[in-house]
Amino acid sequence: MTKFYLGIDLGSTTSKAVIINDEDEIIGRGITNTRANYKVAAEIAKMEALYDARFTLLTKKLEDEIGARVEFKRYINDIRAVFQYLEFRQRADRLTDELVKTAGNLRSQHRDRVVEVVRNIMDTIIPDIRREFIDNNLGETNQFFRDIISGHYNEQVARVDKELFELLMLTFDKSITPVENELISFDFKKLVHESMRILEDKYKGLAGKSATGERIDFDVELNLLKGNYQDVEDTLRQHINSIADEDIRIANMVGTGYGRALLPFPEDCIKSEILCHAFGAHAVFPNTRTVLDIGGQDTKAIQVDSHGLVTSFHMNDRCAAGCGRYLGYIAAEFNISLNELGPKALESEREINICSTCTVFAGAEVRELLNIGEKQSDILAGLHKAIVMRAVSLLARSGGVRNEFTFTGGVARNQAVLKYVKEMVADSYGEEIKMNIHTDSIFMGALGGALFARRNIDIDLPEKKKKVTRVTNEV
Repeated sequence: MTKFYLGIDLGSTTSKAVIINDEDEIIGRGITNTRANYKVAAEIAKMEALYDARFTLLTKKLEDEIGARVEFKRYINDIRAVFQYLEFRQRADRLTDELVKTAGNLRSQHRDRVVEVVRNIMDTIIPDIRREFIDNNLGETNQFFRDIISGHYNEQVARVDKELFELLMLTFDKSITPVENELISFDFKKLVHESMRILEDKYKGLAGKSATGERIDFDVELNLLKGNYQDVEDTLRQHINSIADEDIRIANMVGTGYGRALLPFPEDCIKSEILCHAFGAHAVFPNTRTVLDIGGQDTKAIQVDSHGLVTSFHMNDRCAAGCGRYLGYIAAEFNISLNELGPKALESEREINICSTCTVFAGAEVRELLNIGEKQSDILAGLHKAIVMRAVSLLARSGGVRNEFTFTGGVARNQAVLKYVKEMVADSYGEEIKMNIHTDSIFMGALGGALFARRNIDIDLPEKKKKVTRVTNEV
């Protein structure tokens, strides 16, 4: 029986899970921004990684068919998209119930109106989100329930009577946390078969349309699939049933991350996130010698040897400035999503100098700059530059940047941060420094944990070289 290994990175803002096989190949990834209950967050991330692993195993089993017929790959991708929607829909139905319950308990003369409005909002946005998942593969670009639902909910709230605004937002804030922190069990086989039924309806509807009909863009894979979807479905059904029933046995697991002490793992299955990020980065980029990890709660500058083991590090874990939480705070100040911060910052014509190094004081400074007419994009550019300046300072104290340099953590997905990291590293250490960025940057800690689980080695940070920067302006 094939053995699999699990790594869980329990972060302060997101929790990640990675499953690998005996060849160190990633076969499953799971992520959630559930964080009020760490135990639930770990279970949700693990569950999502197991679902992802089944789809990966299905794709591996059908390599020959996919190589010969591209519509097979498209069908599997479409199943995954619908599967993610069905997961989302179950949680959205729970949120609807919670919203109605919360609204019904409001002490306001507008209570009945709020109940009616929240029902109408959910009835309006769920079909829109369904189309985004099924037709545009929303799950590939946004994996967080709260982010997806809040964006659509807020858009609808902006269209109703202003006197209901505060009540509607209060209702959402009180309802979303218990729902996103609830562990909902999904029947994989049931959801897969429901996904196939929905796809059958989709393809049947498309089969009668010409490529130049209602569709503007010609999609080769979809055009091939809609003409013979029944044949593809029949061929895949037995393989799908087999994968759904397969026992994915986790032979060993390692937990890491900011909340690792709260994981229900044996003590010898817990590793420092510094070790895991370094090991994960080295596994993807074997020539890595310096690692920068900007996470939700802290920033880590790490030096590693040729085996991916830590030789020294510096860490800022006492202040949110320069971390993911700082960006989250700023996004709230601007009333935009985290995903919008980087693109807006890249629109700037100049970078406004941000004097405050404290998260709360920076928020006050942002409000003052907006009041005097400074452009949002220029302020955001200054904020992103300030974040990177702090990170580069940590790199210098850890021993500088050596070839190759690998950037990990969720903040590595932010294009504005990435821009300033590249510029400052090149300015300080030369243009010849090779900088590595990977699409799995946010999963590096979990990957490192899974790799440690497979090797089952006992190792810790270098005692004599432990260096932790304590920032005293904590708020």
